[in-house]
Amino acid sequence: MRTPIIGALIGALLLSACANDVGDKRSMNNTETGAVIGTLGGAAVGALVDKNHRGKGALIGAIGGGLAGGAVGAYMDKQAKDLQKQLAPEIQAGNITLQKVSDSKLIVTMTSATGFDTNSSTVKAGFTPTLNKIAGVVNQYGKTSIDVIGYTDNVGKADYNMALSQRRAQAVVDYFIGKSVNPVRMVAEGRGANDPRATNSTEAGRAMNRRVELVISAVSAS
Repeated sequence: MRTPIIGALIGALLLSACANDVGDKRSMNNTETGAVIGTLGGAAVGALVDKNHRGKGALIGAIGGGLAGGAVGAYMDKQAKDLQKQLAPEIQAGNITLQKVSDSKLIVTMTSATGFDTNSSTVKAGFTPTLNKIAGVVNQYGKTSIDVIGYTDNVGKADYNMALSQRRAQAVVDYFIGKSVNPVRMVAEGRGANDPRATNSTEAGRAMNRRVELVISAVSAS
C-alpha cells in the first residue's frame, strides 16, 4: 500500500481509536499512538481494503483482544437489545430492520427509503441521526467487526449498479469513521443486484432490494 494511503489511515485512527464508551473523543497517550501505528503497519491495513485479506490476529490486536467463546452469545444479545432500544422509532417506521441470525452475528438493514436518494451515494442528511445512534452502540461493543454491504435492484447496467453499491457502502463506513468507529473493524463491499431479498419484477420488491446491510459479527479469541 502506498505511503500516502497508509498516512491517511493512521490519521483516521489517531482521531478515532480512543473514543470512550459513548463515542466521545479524548487524547491518545504515547503508548496508544504507537499501538495504532503498529497495527496499521501490519496485516490490519488489509482489513480496510479487502475483507478476504483481513488478518484475524491483526483485528484482535486492534480491538484489544477477542471474546471468549462462552461470552459471545451474551455479548451479542446485549448489543442487539441496545440497538433495538436506540432504533425503536426507525424499526417501527419500517426504515430499519434488525435481525439476530446467530449467537455471533447481527444484521442491521437500512431500506431504500432512508439512506440514499436514487443514483446517489451521499447519505441523506435526515438519516444521519440514525447512523449516529448505530455508531454510538457499536462504539460501546468494540469486540465486533462490521461488514457494510451495499445492494441495488436489477434496473440499469450491472457494472454501474456494482459501483454504486460499493460507493454507498463506503459512504457509510466513512461516516462511521467520523463518529469514532475504529476503521480496522470495518469493511465496505458492494454486491450490486446480487442476493436480492425480493423479486425485482415489482417496485415494492425492487425497493426492498435497494439497501445497505451492516453485518455485525463477534470477534472471538479462538
